Amino acid sequence: MPIVKQVKVNQPLWKSWDQAAQKKGQHHTVYSVNGDHYTGEWNDNKKNGKGTKFWKKKGAVYDGDWKHDLRNGFGTYSLPAKEGGYKKVYSGGWKNDMKHGHGTYYYTTDKYYEGEWYQDKRSGWGRMYYTDGSVYEGEWFDDKRNGTGMERIANQNRYEGEWKDDQKHGEGKFYHLDKGQVFIGTWVNNIGKCGIMEDFNRNTAVSATKYPIPELKLLDSANVLRDAKDNVQSLYQIN
Repeated sequence: MPIVKQVKVNQPLWKSWDQAAQKKGQHHTVYSVNGDHYTGEWNDNKKNGKGTKFWKKKGAVYDGDWKHDLRNGFGTYSLPAKEGGYKKVYSGGWKNDMKHGHGTYYYTTDKYYEGEWYQDKRSGWGRMYYTDGSVYEGEWFDDKRNGTGMERIANQNRYEGEWKDDQKHGEGKFYHLDKGQVFIGTWVNNIGKCGIMEDFNRNTAVSATKYPIPELKLLDSANVLRDAKDNVQSLYQIN
């Protein structure tokens, strides 16, 4: 039986050179022309998998998950600290190079947010700690407090209710725990427009008012309050 010899087909040299140059799998540090560099996993000549990137201009570092050259998954972004080393800025979820999902962002050491993100903005449920000692816990949208939430200030007085674009707006209660009182009513742009003030836990208040709030003796007070709320809601278009 005759032996058929297969003819070897030679590929152009540029194809073999291109295949050898393709980045795939684990690589040592790869440098860019601008001084940025990346160490980690590759696939299809793109950052895919686990890896660490350093940006020369800002000195920033990202360590975490990548997909198609973008930060996707879980990772930590850090910046140089004045005292040396690095300070963590954000740690959490990423999608298409933006903060997305659950994560914690550190504005300063005593001002930070932990909660949900959507396309680089605080959106969903989250808790914000402020430098003055106050804390907000509740809903966010478009990087602002929007929806229902509670703000507790440093002296433990607190507001519970509705928010719009970072301001108390809608129905809410403000507990003056230091005075032993609570205001229940309608708010517009951080101002209580109408409502009622009642005594609340006067026996545990640290500096309770000298006298209790007198009994309301207005005839049909509930209807008067309801009309006042209707007027405020109509004037400021509160749903």
